[in-house]
Amino acid sequence: MQRRFSQVDVFARGGFNGNPLAVVHDAEGLSTHDMQRITDWTNLSEATFLLPPTDQAADYRVRIFCPGRELPFAGHPTLGSAAAWLDASGTPADLDRIVQECGVGLVSIRRDADERLSFAAPPLIRSGPVEADLLAERLEQLGLTADDVLDSAWIDNGPGWLGLLLTSANAVLEVATPTASIHGFDIGLLGLHRPGQEYALEVRALFADARGSIREDPVTGSLNASAAQWLLGTGRIEAGYVAAQGRMIGRDGRVFVDQDEEGVWIGGHTTVSVRGTINC
Repeated sequence: MQRRFSQVDVFARGGFNGNPLAVVHDAEGLSTHDMQRITDWTNLSEATFLLPPTDQAADYRVRIFCPGRELPFAGHPTLGSAAAWLDASGTPADLDRIVQECGVGLVSIRRDADERLSFAAPPLIRSGPVEADLLAERLEQLGLTADDVLDSAWIDNGPGWLGLLLTSANAVLEVATPTASIHGFDIGLLGLHRPGQEYALEVRALFADARGSIREDPVTGSLNASAAQWLLGTGRIEAGYVAAQGRMIGRDGRVFVDQDEEGVWIGGHTTVSVRGTINC
């Protein structure tokens, strides 16, 4: 059957400069296998499927897929799905707040004055020190040594991120993407810019696809959310900052990080770049 389809550019202004997301609306009747097959066919880092909520507190429900697997949560799919849902005449019960239901539960999304959408960072499902053997293995795969790393930690809010804080923003940009096949490789590279720069943090997200090939995600909301919780919690950065991501692959991603009494908020501009239908 024909279903509505959107492609959304997330975490950048104007379109075609951030992280693209495929969104299938009215996804009732599609099996998990169907959703995974469609996701793999789009050849994007993620695709989402909009469904009626099962929790009456939510405005809609979303299932989030990347190549080879379903994710309980991901950041750019959260903002992109909200943008597509609003663009398709979705109306939240609370005009000041959109509530998304996904694998980690309910996620709040707000619309900021600068036409940005921001989501409330969900709690980490894994934190703390990285096992020494695994850390040494990952550093070797990245061509790094212990001297290149200021700190490391599990910062997993669903996708499985392992965070590495390197000595500088330039150090992050200098890391070569591994060419070997490595399964279970989900690394967030982070580096602080000098004070007074346009960006406070440089971010790169390297992950393994279903075949173990290492890919770089253009702009990653989940990683920026967990990195913010980690770095704010350790006092290495102050809220109200902008992170840069995607420059090594020709993107100009900008992630806006704020904090208030409700928690950490991860925001960015979204553009619905494609509207149409998909036969599935």
